Amino acid sequence: MMSNSGTNRPCGDRGDDVLDYLKRMQAENPAFCYAVQDENLFWVDPVSRINYTHFGDTVRFDTTFRSQHVDLPFVTFTGLNHHGQPVLFGCGLLFDESEASLIWVLQTWLQAMSGQAPISITTDPDRLIQLAVAHVFPGSRQRFCKWCILKETQEKLTHIYQTHLSFEADFRKCINNTETIEEFESCWQSLLDRYYLMDNEWLQSMYGARHQWVPVYMRDTFFGELCTSESSDAISSFFNGYIDAATTIQALITQYEKAVAIWHEKEMKADHDTMNTIPILKTPSPMEKQAANLYTRKLFLKFQDQLVETMAYPSTKVKESGAVTLYRVAKFEEDQKAHTVTFNSYEMKANCSCQMFEYSGIICRHILSVFRAKNVLTLPSQYIMTRWTRNAKSGQSVSEISPQLPTDAEDPLVVRCNNLRQEAMKFVEEGAKSIHIYNAAMDALQEASKKVATAKNKKFVTTDGDSLANGGNQHACGEHQMTRHQSMVEKQKKISELTAELDNTNQRCEVYRANLLAVLRDMEDQKLKLSVKVQNVRLSLKD
Repeated sequence: MMSNSGTNRPCGDRGDDVLDYLKRMQAENPAFCYAVQDENLFWVDPVSRINYTHFGDTVRFDTTFRSQHVDLPFVTFTGLNHHGQPVLFGCGLLFDESEASLIWVLQTWLQAMSGQAPISITTDPDRLIQLAVAHVFPGSRQRFCKWCILKETQEKLTHIYQTHLSFEADFRKCINNTETIEEFESCWQSLLDRYYLMDNEWLQSMYGARHQWVPVYMRDTFFGELCTSESSDAISSFFNGYIDAATTIQALITQYEKAVAIWHEKEMKADHDTMNTIPILKTPSPMEKQAANLYTRKLFLKFQDQLVETMAYPSTKVKESGAVTLYRVAKFEEDQKAHTVTFNSYEMKANCSCQMFEYSGIICRHILSVFRAKNVLTLPSQYIMTRWTRNAKSGQSVSEISPQLPTDAEDPLVVRCNNLRQEAMKFVEEGAKSIHIYNAAMDALQEASKKVATAKNKKFVTTDGDSLANGGNQHACGEHQMTRHQSMVEKQKKISELTAELDNTNQRCEVYRANLLAVLRDMEDQKLKLSVKVQNVRLSLKD
């Protein structure tokens, strides 16, 4: 565990206020970690370390606050939580901008995270940072922040942006909207030709580094991108609006605590909305209902968009070999932008050339279209990333979550479980912040445990006592209670039977709909063939 002794030398006058704060925080809570190297500082609170265990698959190492526009030596480690909100993994002050200092802060952060490196890491397009990340995280996929590159491109090509107003839109379209490497290469070349930029050194250097920032080259790795057109700076927006060019080192901690508190409130609100509101379903698909009960609200809406789009994306079987079938999926009347999906019916696995699931963790419309054609009515567990589910922080894996969740959000058992889980998570997160809060939380939980045990015992004692006190009326009372119990059991049984019947009916409807669509497609094919034959006959008669 880190302490306040990264080296024997204090950090100097510039970071004294911050260092005093870090010492005070660690005195209050030993789980709070910080380290010092010369004038450089690093710190991470217990909540950030807990969050990393849930959401540490992709990380943004942000050093943009050190730029000439802000000039604050503040660096941050951030990620995305299960609501797609930014989440903090640690902070630092780097007064020394050398490669050695960057390696130190990255290694110190990795140590604080128990040596568990992320799958991917996004950084600023800086040579020293690139070398430091490659040294500390050799197994992690590194990419450059797309937002930083777009911003720097605007600065480097100011004259182009001013004289050609359409350049920015064309440039962003080339980066964000191309779906294959071939399409990007063609679009890039057309862009250079159209604006006479073939010899531009900046664009040549960016093209040379395209494998580290253009999305189409990165889609085989998870980065948590929920939409390719979104700014890749979204993952680093934790302190946006709280720290800017006017922020001093003396004011840094105040703004830091404010940002942490606000984002914690936003996460709790998103948790509450997910647990206590019912999303509007747009299809009769059992898969949509399953996803609504598994995903957080924002992620469900992302999935729902993909599911609804399958109506416009018919799948065509190309070839079949044993359990493996190759499909071609394209939007109606946009056949030139088709994607290929390989489906293994034995393993219930599918891979799409768009690689949306690998990149974002949300299954794409192309695979969903094939699932519909193959009558796959619920999402296989391998296509549900736990980090996007409402149970992401509960320690419960997706395989442990029953796909047949209650459809009635007012089920008292479900409501009680959700409320208790939510309140318990508050104790965990708040209780880890300091030793005083931890002790108070433990005392409260122990007291609550005693009250629960007393309530359970009281229930049993009261029941037995009533039976003894009633004397001669014991038999009649027992019969009345038995009748009520049987009545409740019969009602619950009837509800379960009707619910199961409704689910079966929905599944049959989905199968019938799929079969009907298949018949309609066959009819369209036959109609086309007949039209061709009729046309041929007409031509032969004319001859």
